[in-house]
This record gives sequence, C-alpha cells and structure tokens, in this order.
Amino acid sequence: MLTKRIIPCLDIKNGRTVKGINFVNLRDAGDPVELGAAYSRAGADELVYLDITATIEERNTFAQLVTQIALNLSIPFTVGGGIRTDEDVARMLGAGADKISINSAAVRNPGILDIMARRFGSQCIVLAIDARFKENDWYVYLDGGRTPTEIKALEWAKEADSRGAGEILLTSMNHDGTKNGFADELTAMFSESLGIPVIASGGAGNMDHFKNIFEKGKADAALAASVFHFGEIKITDLKKYLYEQNIMVRYEN
Repeated sequence: MLTKRIIPCLDIKNGRTVKGINFVNLRDAGDPVELGAAYSRAGADELVYLDITATIEERNTFAQLVTQIALNLSIPFTVGGGIRTDEDVARMLGAGADKISINSAAVRNPGILDIMARRFGSQCIVLAIDARFKENDWYVYLDGGRTPTEIKALEWAKEADSRGAGEILLTSMNHDGTKNGFADELTAMFSESLGIPVIASGGAGNMDHFKNIFEKGKADAALAASVFHFGEIKITDLKKYLYEQNIMVRYEN
C-alpha cells in the first residue's frame, strides 16, 4: 500500500502566497519560495503551487518563480494556473516542476489531456476539478470557481482518467476555506470509481479531518493551505498524529 501524502497548497498572486475563503477575500500568506523550503524541511510529501490569476503576461514571471522554487526544494511539486497547451507544460517542467495541474482548459478542450499524456507521461499530469454541490449532484466549475457548468464532476473525472490524467486534484468549493472538514463522501465516491489517485482539497481545519479523509474518504493525498500557512497545524505534528492513528504516512519516529 502506498503511503498517504500530505500536500500544502500555495496559491500565488503577483508572486506572493495568498489564501481566501470560498475562493475570495484573499490575504497575504508569505513568500512562496521561503514557504516551500520550510514545508520541505518540515516533512511535507509534495507541494502544489497555483497561479490563481494567471495571464499570458504573467506566465513568464511565474516560470521564473518556478525555477527559484525548484532550486530550494527537495520534494516533488506541482504547478498550475494558465496552463492550456502542451507547450505550457513543457515550459513549467523545463523550469523545474515535477507535475502540472490543468483545470478549465481541459474541460474546454478535453483532447489536450491525451496530447499531454502522450508527450510527457500521465505521471506528471494532474487534473484539477473544482466541484460544487447543487441540485443533488456535484458539478464542475471553471475559471477559479467563477463559471458554473452542467458537467457532472464524477463523469468528467472518469473521462479524464481514460484520456491519460495521472491524478485528480478534487476541491469541494462548498468546503473550501471553511475548516469544517473535507468532503469525505464525495472523495470516497471518486476514489472508488477511478483507477488513479485522488487528492482531496478543501475544508481542512484540524487533524481529525485528515484522519477522516484518509479513512472515510479513501483519499490518496490530502491538500490544505491556510491551516499550514498560518501555523494552525504543523506538518510534523500532523504526521505523528496520523502515524499513531495507524494511517500509513512517511514519518520518522
């Protein structure tokens, strides 16, 4: 059995780490290079960096930031935001990223997943899904959660799996930033229906929430932001707690 992964997420805006609630009300959370290096030393398994306001003009600046991050990390990291083509992937991997995350562009052009997987391998293609519960089902939202669709989240995840995505980064917009716990049932539904790993995101508030998402949600990894950025949960303490709860994590006793 593979170990469960703990993944801090750093949302990047204008070169700084920010965090909000339900995707809005952003506040500064620190320097992304320094934070990433600190998480690496603290025992994080991976990191995710998302350029939440990516534009064509900013993408080269973000690539330069990725290079600086790579020079200061000893763990794998994923980058996302504004990635639309296989050339965007090549740029980020060339800058030092281990994986890329794609979201809205893949929904609008699903075939890009096939192209990326063939060119770079599924292992470095992470499909991010922002899902909101409405009308008795979970639906995909685009553009940082601003644009609703009529696409059911699980159906889209299954299609992405078949097209070569290597992992699903699943964010419940209903839970994001609330600190009331992950979407355990939603994540379990994805984990049981897909043949690729599922990273749960949105709602972490305490250590029990991580235990629940691994046990009840059957997640392969758990991603969080503010509880790590603002010191509410220390990764070393979280890993120790999970280890003591008999959840298989990378932890040196």
